[in-house]
Amino acid sequence: MERVAKLHIEKLPEGVYLATSDDIPGLVAQGRTIAETLEIARDVARKLLDARAEREGELSLAFAEESFDYPLIIGA
Repeated sequence: MERVAKLHIEKLPEGVYLATSDDIPGLVAQGRTIAETLEIARDVARKLLDARAEREGELSLAFAEESFDYPLIIGA
């Protein structure tokens, strides 16, 4: 079952995007586009969650619902 973590994404003055998450401590990802940043954040999240599960047990994250809203980002 898929789990959901909220991300905060901001565009930095350098023109890159930075993603962090209050739900997954230590998650920091940076990319040239939002899509690239999300892809990197997903990989980092998996690694952090796997490492945490080995040390301390699984982090409690909400499971994805059958239906939910998701923002669709469309390039200009």
